[in-house]
Amino acid sequence: MARISHGKMRSLLKVYFIAGSTNCLEDPRVVLEEARGGITLFQFREKGSNCLEGAEKLALGKELQRICNKNGIPFIVNDDIEMALELEADGVHIGQEDEDAQEVRKKIGDRILGVSVHCVKEAEKAKIAGADYFGVGPIFPTDTKKDTRAVQGTGLIEELKNFEIPIVGIGGITDENASLVMEAGADGVSVITAISHADDVSEAASRLRGEIFR
Repeated sequence: MARISHGKMRSLLKVYFIAGSTNCLEDPRVVLEEARGGITLFQFREKGSNCLEGAEKLALGKELQRICNKNGIPFIVNDDIEMALELEADGVHIGQEDEDAQEVRKKIGDRILGVSVHCVKEAEKAKIAGADYFGVGPIFPTDTKKDTRAVQGTGLIEELKNFEIPIVGIGGITDENASLVMEAGADGVSVITAISHADDVSEAASRLRGEIFR
């Protein structure tokens, strides 16, 4: 298996949905099924109070992966490298407080590696480690992650464009402000509650996709 090309990665980042059991109003399997028509990439992120662990987490991961496979949506695992390898996931995403990116790259081989970055120095280190894309944010205020960094705005996206590494913006992004993230130079937007808390998940995912691809 060869490393993913930058061009292919950019196309996958367009509408990047992140979810787990703790941030869905309905069963996350139902939410993912309803969102499948609008999203281009999915990340299983099982964190926060009352999150699933052990066998329950693995079982949910398998079911969400099955939905992704059925619909041709790449499946990324947040932080849990061992689980990602056990499931033969398409890739992993790590933050600055997680395992070192260089070590993760050694473990996962050519699978997709996404790294959250909050400054140019972190981006430089992630690029050297072999990151396939940068997750940049939080772009706008968000209540989803309680341990998040200060709001960045779109400035860092503009700074990182010359790194030639695909970029996805995250944090407080909705269909109403997604265009600002794209105009700054991001290749896509990553959302949680804009889809998972929507009254009509399918319609919300499609609307967001429409904003990105217009």
